[in-house]
Amino acid sequence: MNLSRTSIPDLAVLQAFEAAARHGNFTKAGAELNLTQSAISRQIRALEEQFQVELFERVRKRVHLTTAGRRILPDVERLLAHSEDLVFKARAATEVVGTLSIATLPTFGNRWLLPRLPHFLESHPGLMVDMTSRSAPFDLQAENVDIAIHYGQPVWANATCTYLCSEMILPVAAPKLISEGAVADRADLARQPLLHLTTRPRLWAEWFQSSGIEHGNAYRGNRFDQFSMIIMAALQGMGVALLPTYLIEDELAAGSLQIVCDLPLQTNNSYYVVLADGNRNNAVAQAFQEWLLSRVDQRSVQAPAAR
Repeated sequence: MNLSRTSIPDLAVLQAFEAAARHGNFTKAGAELNLTQSAISRQIRALEEQFQVELFERVRKRVHLTTAGRRILPDVERLLAHSEDLVFKARAATEVVGTLSIATLPTFGNRWLLPRLPHFLESHPGLMVDMTSRSAPFDLQAENVDIAIHYGQPVWANATCTYLCSEMILPVAAPKLISEGAVADRADLARQPLLHLTTRPRLWAEWFQSSGIEHGNAYRGNRFDQFSMIIMAALQGMGVALLPTYLIEDELAAGSLQIVCDLPLQTNNSYYVVLADGNRNNAVAQAFQEWLLSRVDQRSVQAPAAR
């Protein structure tokens, strides 16, 4: 059944409901929205009549959400947040000549893409970038995302994956861990605390096997769900980390992290630029994809960071 537009509550009424629910008080909600207590009460009553449910229980000077009120509150909060985001985007659009929405793996975006992004924007003056962190495939068109960076296999529904680069990882550690003699040679790695990425639990086992090093337990050590956390743990001397050099360009240059042994491992997955099938005529997205490919080829590097 389709509802008529007149059946949809006004945003002002939903704002009154959300503020009253948050404060537990109509007077405080009114003060926030520059309305009287009676105006808030009328809006809540109108919303209850429209929904045909009771949303608040009135107890002395406070109000408490009913079961129905608690059920709809999260959806109201999301709707108001989307509306606020729409206003921000509309206002921002008056000052730009175009927008590019990018979904990127968190650490790749923070450590590799953002330092290089000004180079792309220099050739596209007035372009506004809207960047979000995503680690798994999603519906690009439904979420109005122009382009995505994907780590894994070239599989993404209703989209085309273009190969960006492979991934090579190396063991690195803080200088203190190395200078104290804890890692004198590659065999010593088997006795050191290891730092693991939660989403890739077999990484160290694969590295030991490819390097021909005997190990007692390649799965021991602390685990983290993002590479950015592993970098910080390695900087604090908590153990040895397997990291792509893309992730730690600054740390390697500064000497705050050092390569323990030059035995790289190429992982089974790669990095891809993803364009929705319905977005192939987006000139800005196409230009950004070409720029990404040129940045990797130009630097002759092997792999950016995944998460």
